[in-house]
Amino acid sequence: MFANVSTVLTPLGARVLLVLAVLLATLAPAAPALASGQQDAARRGAEVVAVTQVADRQVDLSVRSAALGGRTVDVRLLTPDGWNPHDRRHRQHWPTLWLLHGCCGDYTSWTAMTDVAETDSLRDVLVVMPEAGWNGWYSDWWNHGEGGDPAWETFHTRELRHLLERDWGAGRDRVVAGLSMGGQGALLYAARHPGMFKATAAYSGSAHPLLNDESVDRIMGFFAGQDNDPLRVWGDPVAQRRIWEAHDPFHLAKRLRSVPVYLSCGDGTPGPLDAPGATSALEADFNRQNHALAAELRRVGARHLTTNFYGPGTHAWAYWERELHASLPMLLEALKGDGAA
Repeated sequence: MFANVSTVLTPLGARVLLVLAVLLATLAPAAPALASGQQDAARRGAEVVAVTQVADRQVDLSVRSAALGGRTVDVRLLTPDGWNPHDRRHRQHWPTLWLLHGCCGDYTSWTAMTDVAETDSLRDVLVVMPEAGWNGWYSDWWNHGEGGDPAWETFHTRELRHLLERDWGAGRDRVVAGLSMGGQGALLYAARHPGMFKATAAYSGSAHPLLNDESVDRIMGFFAGQDNDPLRVWGDPVAQRRIWEAHDPFHLAKRLRSVPVYLSCGDGTPGPLDAPGATSALEADFNRQNHALAAELRRVGARHLTTNFYGPGTHAWAYWERELHASLPMLLEALKGDGAA
């Protein structure tokens, strides 16, 4: 109907319609512009939507993340003495320790299970303990070639890092440590993002998931947790071998040659911090993986490798707390340099 009308318009009628169209375009309200803060959030891909003081020097940030499909997750900060990111005139940027949790844990694990909050040597450091999903594996998931949510690596190394450095006092001197799944994450982030972290430590970390069929089957079992399709994470270990290797610290050893690396693990038999008779097949597997990674690091000429393969010991928090303290001198030494700025 309307198409037919346009074919019979006179030149005068066409001019009238043109004038009316211009007037309507002029009078129509413009779309509201984003406020500068909203524009910044859109560029960063993440924004803090809530702040909660949970204890002395402990602050939780609720962060909405584009890399996580717009979901909101929490990040716990253990803040240094004198930390006040809202003081715009005298803002300091602090050396930063990222502490990564393991599978089946969350961003509260380190403060709930260890004495990290009472550790005096960390009173001049901003400690970042981010959520990484129950079994997120510090990776941007393959999702059968579609990518997208969850993209934990992008969230941590891009969105959250920029957010913390812009608004929350994080400096550019960084080290990273983690346990189990988080140990793998600490090694991956240091290897896959050259220059981002000055040192890395892994406690009972998944250091070489492609070591053998047992190791592959074990991590696939974790991938399948909570009724997840295990192929979503890195795909099939044969068909998507390149993706697996890109997330296996053993295959990234050359990228860690110049980075101080601390590796520790027990052998899965009952140790001094275990209940009598306790054993751990998982720790035994990770022990073999860590020995393989250490050997590969030496083969490629790693210059700053420290290992503590302490023999008897299971996959337990008592050992990870001990190993955090054992590795802190190395981690803190790597942070020295520019210091707070």
